[in-house]
Amino acid sequence: MTPETLARLAVARAHRDLSDLARQGVGGSSSGAGARERIESARRLRVMVNELVDLVVLGEALGGTSWEEITRALRRMDAATVRAEYEDAVSEWRGTPAGQAQKAIDEARGLDAWYRQHREDADPSAGNPVSDLLYVD
Repeated sequence: MTPETLARLAVARAHRDLSDLARQGVGGSSSGAGARERIESARRLRVMVNELVDLVVLGEALGGTSWEEITRALRRMDAATVRAEYEDAVSEWRGTPAGQAQKAIDEARGLDAWYRQHREDADPSAGNPVSDLLYVD
């Protein structure tokens, strides 16, 4: 299991968690929550989105995407600054032990099941979108 694959699995997990939290926000629209609760809930979503962006960047860097391309996608100006921002995390993930295969496979299958349960007609029709990343049935 490569560090890039593990990072992409973390991205899928982050997408799921973000979706679940956003759906809870819709469900609580008429709950009578106060301003503080509504703001805190929105802030948690923003934090999760920022973490998701970081995980996607990490996966792309581990996959060999150039820092120049990553910098353009982030709409930033200086590739050296972006690289410096992420290089410690990239180094850490490169050192991830490869022996996490079964745990990753199990998690991928769980994410696939979550996707099938929540998939709507406009979503991609992939039956096993995360397991396919791992080349697992």
